[in-house]
Amino acid sequence: MTNSIPNCSECSQAIQFGGFVLSRRAEDDQRVCRSLGKRAGRHVWWHWADRPDEALEVCPTPQLFR
Repeated sequence: MTNSIPNCSECSQAIQFGGFVLSRRAEDDQRVCRSLGKRAGRHVWWHWADRPDEALEVCPTPQLFR
């Protein structure tokens, strides 16, 4: 995640860093970490850790990271 703390687009509250998740990126078949962001156990977001300037995406399996 970048130096500024992003806000959740659903509830406008600050997102807290939740760790890293190792994933396989389909576009280049590389194993890369995703940076996980959570909002008080309600909303879970992530993005590719090697692409910190890209927008956060909704995590498709939030129940795994609560």
